[in-house]
Amino acid sequence: MRIGELAEASGVSTRSLRYYEEHGLIRSTRTPGGWRDFDGSMVERVVMIQHLFAAGLRSATIAELLPCLDAPPAERTGVMERLLAQEIARLQAKRRDIDRELDTLRALREETALSGEVGTGAAAQPAR
Repeated sequence: MRIGELAEASGVSTRSLRYYEEHGLIRSTRTPGGWRDFDGSMVERVVMIQHLFAAGLRSATIAELLPCLDAPPAERTGVMERLLAQEIARLQAKRRDIDRELDTLRALREETALSGEVGTGAAAQPAR
Protein backbone atom coordinates (compact mmCIF):
# COMPACT_ATOMS: atom_id res chain seq x y z
CA MET A 1 0.00 0.00 0.00
CA ARG A 2 1.21 3.50 -0.78
CA ILE A 3 1.77 6.17 1.87
CA GLY A 4 -1.52 7.94 1.10
CA GLU A 5 -3.43 4.69 1.52
CA LEU A 6 -1.69 4.00 4.82
CA ALA A 7 -2.45 7.54 5.97
CA GLU A 8 -6.13 7.11 5.13
CA ALA A 9 -6.38 3.64 6.68
CA SER A 10 -4.66 4.67 9.92
CA GLY A 11 -5.94 8.24 10.25
CA VAL A 12 -2.38 9.60 10.39
CA SER A 13 -0.90 12.26 8.10
CA THR A 14 1.63 11.35 5.45
CA ARG A 15 4.04 13.74 7.16
CA SER A 16 3.75 11.75 10.40
CA LEU A 17 4.28 8.51 8.50
CA ARG A 18 7.47 9.88 6.95
CA TYR A 19 8.63 10.92 10.43
CA TYR A 20 7.89 7.42 11.76
CA GLU A 21 9.86 5.90 8.91
CA GLU A 22 12.82 8.26 9.43
CA HIS A 23 12.94 7.24 13.10
CA GLY A 24 12.71 3.52 12.35
CA LEU A 25 9.20 3.07 13.76
CA ILE A 26 7.78 1.74 10.49
CA ARG A 27 9.36 0.25 7.38
CA SER A 28 8.57 0.33 3.70
CA THR A 29 10.04 -1.01 0.53
CA ARG A 30 10.36 1.00 -2.68
CA THR A 31 8.63 0.26 -5.94
CA PRO A 32 10.69 0.35 -9.15
CA GLY A 33 9.33 3.88 -9.60
CA GLY A 34 10.65 4.92 -6.18
CA TRP A 35 7.29 5.03 -4.37
CA ARG A 36 7.05 3.84 -0.77
CA ASP A 37 5.23 0.54 -0.45
CA PHE A 38 3.95 -0.42 3.01
CA ASP A 39 2.81 -3.83 4.14
CA GLY A 40 -0.82 -4.00 5.26
CA SER A 41 0.30 -4.85 8.81
CA MET A 42 1.65 -1.30 9.14
CA VAL A 43 -1.89 0.01 9.75
CA GLU A 44 -2.05 -1.76 13.11
CA ARG A 45 1.51 -0.71 13.92
CA VAL A 46 0.81 2.96 13.13
CA VAL A 47 -2.28 2.88 15.35
CA MET A 48 -0.16 1.40 18.17
CA ILE A 49 2.48 4.11 17.65
CA GLN A 50 -0.25 6.75 17.93
CA HIS A 51 -1.41 5.24 21.23
CA LEU A 52 2.14 5.20 22.57
CA PHE A 53 2.69 8.85 21.60
CA ALA A 54 -0.65 9.74 23.21
CA ALA A 55 0.58 8.05 26.40
CA GLY A 56 3.52 10.46 26.45
CA LEU A 57 6.26 8.17 25.19
CA ARG A 58 9.06 9.60 23.08
CA SER A 59 9.97 8.21 19.67
CA ALA A 60 13.23 6.70 20.98
CA THR A 61 11.33 4.74 23.64
CA ILE A 62 8.70 3.68 21.12
CA ALA A 63 11.49 2.43 18.84
CA GLU A 64 12.71 0.24 21.71
CA LEU A 65 9.22 -1.03 22.51
CA LEU A 66 8.05 -1.96 19.03
CA PRO A 67 10.32 -5.01 18.60
CA CYS A 68 8.94 -6.29 21.90
CA LEU A 69 5.43 -6.18 20.50
CA ASP A 70 6.53 -8.38 17.61
CA ALA A 71 8.15 -10.95 19.93
CA PRO A 72 6.35 -13.85 21.63
CA PRO A 73 4.74 -12.83 24.96
CA ALA A 74 7.30 -14.70 27.09
CA GLU A 75 10.16 -12.76 25.50
CA ARG A 76 8.61 -9.30 25.62
CA THR A 77 7.55 -9.08 29.26
CA GLY A 78 10.88 -8.16 30.87
CA VAL A 79 11.92 -5.56 28.34
CA MET A 80 8.49 -3.95 28.19
CA GLU A 81 8.22 -3.88 31.97
CA ARG A 82 11.58 -2.12 32.25
CA LEU A 83 10.85 0.43 29.52
CA LEU A 84 7.36 1.17 30.79
CA ALA A 85 8.62 1.51 34.37
CA GLN A 86 11.22 4.04 33.15
CA GLU A 87 8.55 6.02 31.32
CA ILE A 88 6.25 5.98 34.35
CA ALA A 89 9.10 7.28 36.52
CA ARG A 90 9.92 9.99 33.95
CA LEU A 91 6.30 11.14 33.78
CA GLN A 92 5.95 11.09 37.57
CA ALA A 93 9.04 13.31 37.87
CA LYS A 94 7.58 15.62 35.23
CA ARG A 95 4.32 15.76 37.20
CA ARG A 96 6.22 16.67 40.38
CA ASP A 97 7.96 19.49 38.51
CA ILE A 98 4.64 20.77 37.19
CA ASP A 99 3.09 20.55 40.67
CA ARG A 100 5.96 22.65 42.06
CA GLU A 101 5.50 25.23 39.33
CA LEU A 102 1.75 25.34 39.98
CA ASP A 103 2.34 25.79 43.72
CA THR A 104 4.70 28.70 43.01
CA LEU A 105 2.22 30.34 40.65
CA ARG A 106 -0.67 29.90 43.08
CA ALA A 107 1.36 31.38 45.93
CA LEU A 108 2.38 34.29 43.72
CA ARG A 109 -1.22 34.87 42.69
CA GLU A 110 -2.35 34.79 46.31
CA GLU A 111 0.44 37.16 47.37
CA THR A 112 -0.44 39.53 44.55
CA ALA A 113 -4.12 39.50 45.48
CA LEU A 114 -3.32 40.25 49.14
CA SER A 115 -0.65 42.92 48.70
CA GLY A 116 -1.38 44.34 45.31
CA GLU A 117 2.31 44.00 44.43
CA VAL A 118 4.24 41.28 42.67
CA GLY A 119 7.53 39.85 43.88
CA THR A 120 7.65 41.12 47.45
CA GLY A 121 7.46 37.90 49.43
CA ALA A 122 8.95 34.43 49.69
CA ALA A 123 6.57 33.08 47.07
CA ALA A 124 8.33 35.16 44.45
CA GLN A 125 11.60 33.30 44.99
CA PRO A 126 12.30 30.47 42.56
CA ALA A 127 11.66 27.01 44.02
CA ARG A 128 14.80 25.48 42.55
